[in-house]
Amino acid sequence: MSIQHAVSTAFVDEKVPVTPELQSAIEGTSSSISPWNDTPQDLRDMARLGKKQEFKRNFTFLSTLGFVSIYMATWEFVLVSLSAGLINGGLAGLFWMFLATVTCYSTIVASLAEMESMAPTSGGQYHWTSEFAPAKYQKILSYLSGWMSTLGWLASVSSSTFVVTTLVEAMIDLSNPDFAFPNWQYTLIMLGFLVLTIFLNTWGAKSLPMVETVSLFAHIGGWLVTFIALWAMCPRNSVEDVFLKVVNNGGWSNIGTSCLISQVTVIYCNLGSDSIVHISEEVEDASLVVPRCMWWSYIVNVLLGILMLITMLFGIGDLDAVLDSTAPYLNLFNNTGSFPMAMFLSVLLFFLIFSGNITALATCSREVWAFSRDKGFPFSRWISRMNHKQNVPFNSVYLTSVLSAVLCLINMGSTLAFNIIVSLSLLGILSTYMLSIGCLIHKRLKHEPLPHARWSLGRFGLPINIFAFFYCGFVIVFACFPVAVPVTLDSANWAPLVWAVVLILTGIVYFVHGKRNFTPPVEFVEGRREAGKGFQGVD
Repeated sequence: MSIQHAVSTAFVDEKVPVTPELQSAIEGTSSSISPWNDTPQDLRDMARLGKKQEFKRNFTFLSTLGFVSIYMATWEFVLVSLSAGLINGGLAGLFWMFLATVTCYSTIVASLAEMESMAPTSGGQYHWTSEFAPAKYQKILSYLSGWMSTLGWLASVSSSTFVVTTLVEAMIDLSNPDFAFPNWQYTLIMLGFLVLTIFLNTWGAKSLPMVETVSLFAHIGGWLVTFIALWAMCPRNSVEDVFLKVVNNGGWSNIGTSCLISQVTVIYCNLGSDSIVHISEEVEDASLVVPRCMWWSYIVNVLLGILMLITMLFGIGDLDAVLDSTAPYLNLFNNTGSFPMAMFLSVLLFFLIFSGNITALATCSREVWAFSRDKGFPFSRWISRMNHKQNVPFNSVYLTSVLSAVLCLINMGSTLAFNIIVSLSLLGILSTYMLSIGCLIHKRLKHEPLPHARWSLGRFGLPINIFAFFYCGFVIVFACFPVAVPVTLDSANWAPLVWAVVLILTGIVYFVHGKRNFTPPVEFVEGRREAGKGFQGVD
């Protein structure tokens, strides 16, 4: 049986029929067996989106689940970064805010997963914004979303290299507590890790699905080993301290404000469900597999994170000693009473978080590639060039790496300036969430037709979207607060100012370049294309 006949049969009961464009796509990319590993549904989705298939779909459900799970790395970041949230709320405050925050944030993940099922494209948020926004604002809102998403992910790549370098310093600190890298050494190590991730994302890209599958099992196995070791070897805080004693060490006027500020660090530990959105065109049966992986990776990561958080809160020791420590998780590992065990847990944490760096670069490079495909950047034709033999957009990976390296070099001059830049990751990505979800809400309130979603929120879609939209705005507000008061020049949160400047510059770039060159993705969507425009792809 020919694939054309199989596709025609498979779509008899679907809402979108087999169109001439779809038939053309099948004939153009498939013989008796598709060289791209497309399923019939993938062909239909790409035809509706008006995009040419450029990647071989070599990610299965398991490798896709590993891709997103190891980037989120919730239990790992509970240990590495969440302990900093103990300033606001203490042990009990952090525990209850973690539960509240992951519950609220789940509506954002669900909203993104449903939009991904409607439009499974590497463009992600900027595509959804284009397709769902009011016609008058589609182009500029999509363009702003594309730039903010790119900047957010670039900051995330740089931030990831910073975290693994911090882990190296922490491992040395176990045996030499007075040791610290000077800024130039810190920066060179960051660049070294970045070079390694470049290799794994280019010449080693064919093994990337296997690496992500292995990372998934390491992620779960590492949690089990760490969980058992900490419960077996650490002395324990009291139940009252862990679950009932809420404190305010940030200098805020009330405990409520203090606790609400701690939710920002909680979200940082759970950010990244949309990472697999940007490899959608490399996943088999993407419109179902990707949203499922987004949702279930979030559920599993949150459950592992909650259990690890409880473990950390019971075993981390005296709160005042933790707050005085430069790396609070080392207090927890040292509480095992065994130097070899503390070192082993630190090395394990290092390798797992480094695996997430590979994912971060892959995600950002695909987002850059997709936005260039729609001519969102200067030199887009060069950036969006594909190497089909290696199944990698080499130019996009290299450009992403160079820009991330430039951000890393800022650390050589000023750690404060570097921290300001990387804090843009949360603000930049959350703003794209808010924008795309807001456009979806507008579409639903006007009762305009939406693309069919195989992973659907059903009648709960609108209330979940509305809650997610306002919660995004709520978190963005608190992400602009400093960690503690009174505020000094060094402790001030400069990220909002930089974010505002970036938005203004993006607006200027739009009027200089984007308004004339950028093609909003909605122009290529089936039913919206101009006659004869056909499929968009890289020449």
